[in-house]
Amino acid sequence: MANTKVSVLDVQQAKEDGRKLVMMTAYDYPFGLMADEAGVDIVLVGDSLGMVVMGLEGTVEVGMEHMIHHIKAVVRGCKGPLIVGDMPFMSYNTSIREAIQNAGRLMKEGGCEVIKLEGGVDFAPTIQAIVKAGIPVQGHIGLTPQTASALGGFKMQGRDAAAAHQIIDDAKALEDAGVFSMILEAVPAPLGKLVAEAVKVPVIGIGAGPDVDGQVLVTHDMVGLFDKFVPKFVKQYTRIRPIILEALGEYKKEVQEGVFPGPEHSFKMPAEALTQLKKMIEK
Repeated sequence: MANTKVSVLDVQQAKEDGRKLVMMTAYDYPFGLMADEAGVDIVLVGDSLGMVVMGLEGTVEVGMEHMIHHIKAVVRGCKGPLIVGDMPFMSYNTSIREAIQNAGRLMKEGGCEVIKLEGGVDFAPTIQAIVKAGIPVQGHIGLTPQTASALGGFKMQGRDAAAAHQIIDDAKALEDAGVFSMILEAVPAPLGKLVAEAVKVPVIGIGAGPDVDGQVLVTHDMVGLFDKFVPKFVKQYTRIRPIILEALGEYKKEVQEGVFPGPEHSFKMPAEALTQLKKMIEK
């Protein structure tokens, strides 16, 4: 789908065509530009920015204003992919009315085209109401980071048959509620396959094995920019943090030694003007 504007219908059609969807995160203008140039299908402005951008321990402290700020930055640089705005913790948990209002804010003030929220069967009525209000919704089941503490931490979900069956029930409930796609996080690969087969909407995995309808990774993990911890399901395609640290070290060294800035990095002044200036100073 590169070089064309990706729509919700394009995402849904991908599953019918058997075409794997490519999704990544972005939190600012430069990464939005790169996502656009790379031609990915979907860009998520996720509340994971709390950890990889803001330095928080989790996502629960991220608020609506944070999300709107970062969504706007990504939208300025990202024109082709479908842009998903993440609903932060407690922006949709208290009432359906508040959930609709906050989803509308992300779209109107942030500029994203769809929103994402976490939760399964319990949140199906909220999702249904948001969709009815004209706002496309992407679901998120399995490991849900906003409620990770209630799930025993950032651990694989669906380990036993009962828990796995519940995740399939969650997926079906979200489909019935009207999601156009869903993220499935940190589940056994066989369960990922079963979930993708159980619903007609695309299931995009993150740590859900290869037999789902697409993949998403946190970009800062994928490129080795954030190394506080690396989840098992992350493949680091490069490691740019050591490269940046090396560049910063060279910069520090050259400044201290008087090597930078050199003549090629300095502005010149016409000799006549410099002579006149020196005479003015002497007076």
